[in-house]
Amino acid sequence: MIDIHRKDTIVAMATAPGTGAIAVIRLSGSNAFGIAGKLFKDHKGRAKDFSDANTHTLHFGMIEDEGKLLDEVLLAIMRGPKSYTGEDVVEISCHGSPYIQQKIMQACLMHGARLAEAGEFTLRAFLNGKMDLSQAEAVADLISADSGAAHELALKQMRGGFSDTIQKLREELIHFASLIELELDFAEEDVEFAGRKELTDTVAKLSDVIEALISSFDIGNVLKQGIPVVIAGEPNVGKSTLMNALLNEERAIVSEIAGTTRDTIEEEIVLSNVKFRFIDTAGIRETNDAIEKIGVEKTYEKIRQSPVILYVFDVSNETQQGLRNKLENLKSHIIPGFRIIPVGNKSEQHEMKKLQEEFSGIEHVIFISAKDKQNLHSISEALSEQVNTGLLKVGNNVVSNVRHHDALKKTQDSLKSVMKGLNSGLSNDFIAQDLRHALHHLGSITGQISSDDLLDNIFSKFCIGK
Repeated sequence: MIDIHRKDTIVAMATAPGTGAIAVIRLSGSNAFGIAGKLFKDHKGRAKDFSDANTHTLHFGMIEDEGKLLDEVLLAIMRGPKSYTGEDVVEISCHGSPYIQQKIMQACLMHGARLAEAGEFTLRAFLNGKMDLSQAEAVADLISADSGAAHELALKQMRGGFSDTIQKLREELIHFASLIELELDFAEEDVEFAGRKELTDTVAKLSDVIEALISSFDIGNVLKQGIPVVIAGEPNVGKSTLMNALLNEERAIVSEIAGTTRDTIEEEIVLSNVKFRFIDTAGIRETNDAIEKIGVEKTYEKIRQSPVILYVFDVSNETQQGLRNKLENLKSHIIPGFRIIPVGNKSEQHEMKKLQEEFSGIEHVIFISAKDKQNLHSISEALSEQVNTGLLKVGNNVVSNVRHHDALKKTQDSLKSVMKGLNSGLSNDFIAQDLRHALHHLGSITGQISSDDLLDNIFSKFCIGK
């Protein structure tokens, strides 16, 4: 567990472990400059006193320990509070040999530093007011972002866009709560400091903003985690071939024997800056094979969980009416609002115009040849259309953090209780209590309300050195 009250000097690798061109070792704390001064010599072999060094300066020289040269380095000085952690920070850029990294780390420890725990640098940045809690969490999201959309989402949150919205909501709530609390102080005089219609309108406005944030979680979560896309259809229509073609590798077993795929296979790919998680499934059909039957059940389970389904059919063995019936049956297994994209496979031996006429009554149908990798871009375009990335482009805030989503829902529940109390003429004592709950839940998002356990849970999931 991280001791959030400890103020000693910490050290850790700021770059990934292993061999590379360079590595960066980070020190933070009141003795960071002192430790660096004990190890660093300039190019003439003279010791360096960093106590008076200007902030944000680079120093070229050597790291020595007990008279032994370890490496030539660049040493960066960042004086608090103008640093990432808000404390005095030293970053040593050395050559990327694991041996050099280890020896410099050991030297720092020998001269008074201790190993940083996971997330401790960012925790100190939060505790020193360099960022709020939601921005700190965005740092971890930015590090783990593996698509353009996830990167943009994390960057926007780290720069404070989401925090500003929460802070404005909280300020309005505090103003509202202060009026109610003031009325409580003058209860015997029966004084009303704010009209009930004005208060009701304020709560309704805040509820609308919070509801929009809650609703944005649907897209925010999938942008962060990846959008599940099930590849479904009857056996031997080319689902596994399509999976391999999209991934551009032989990931799934392809066979002319129907029922080859018994279990789901999942792989990720980034299309148009958005991560999609493709799920190849067992063919949908009636079967007496016990194992295949389990596979079909798993297919329906995945279908119910995925917002997009690529329903693959063989254009040579399907009719428009037959396809329509199967799509209607499939719709009974999905959540309303989820999208089915019909994909006609094995179209390489057919004239495209005739296929389009034959299936003219099926909306948004795509014709491809998975074997020859023909027209796969149409699938990519159809999938990209499913993601409303416009939310990110126009400056709207998108919630992608489960903890934030939960806190917003609790805030909304409290505001509903406030509204109910106002409409029913409930005593100010009860309304004030519900307002305090709403303020508490909003404050927990940015860390204005926090506990040691909460901070430990959040920052322990960070990588060491951040």
